[in-house]
Amino acid sequence: MTAESAITDRVAEMHAVMAKEPPNEMMGAFGQEQATLAATGVPAGVARPGTRLADAELLDVDGAWTSLYKTTGDGTAVLVFYRGFWCPYCNVALSAYQQHLLAALTERGVRLVAVSPQAADGSLSMQEKHDLAFTVLSDPGNRIARGLGILTQPTDAARAAQLELGLDLTAVNADGTTGLPMPTVAILDAGHVLRWIDVHPDYSTRTEPAQVLRALDQLGS
Repeated sequence: MTAESAITDRVAEMHAVMAKEPPNEMMGAFGQEQATLAATGVPAGVARPGTRLADAELLDVDGAWTSLYKTTGDGTAVLVFYRGFWCPYCNVALSAYQQHLLAALTERGVRLVAVSPQAADGSLSMQEKHDLAFTVLSDPGNRIARGLGILTQPTDAARAAQLELGLDLTAVNADGTTGLPMPTVAILDAGHVLRWIDVHPDYSTRTEPAQVLRALDQLGS
């Protein structure tokens, strides 16, 4: 498994296992949601390269306040927006970024930061589960995701399936809402200006590590 298809290959393996299970209403709800999101595509209002991101207060894994600008520093940074520790596709993606992206970014002096709307304990769970050596933060209220135009909500059927599985987003998200970011990778320059963005409305697909490295090459970062 390489940086070129690290996430795609792992998701394919996961889907193959899931396909062996008897069909059920809950998985059908998630499948329909993914299909609808894929068909709808990237929202028209997604921020374009050249947009300067406003600073935002964020929570670290210990529940202490920090900020976007403090975390990304005065150099190039890669921001990864994910849904939460409960999302199997997010687990695959962040694990792949740890294994196939972090070292290459570190060599370039580029920071890697993962952001979700979940409470700090969820960020800590994600970090500990995958031994993540990069920064994992919570964005209460999805302020950055909203500014980028990537904020979404689960469908009613998916929400009902989540609740049946014991997942209540209002208890998991730091602000008590059900808002989620579309899985997205964004590259910011030293001035916190968006230089590149890759949005995945269908949360079962993600930006591969190799795509991030190619984008940085093209940007000369």
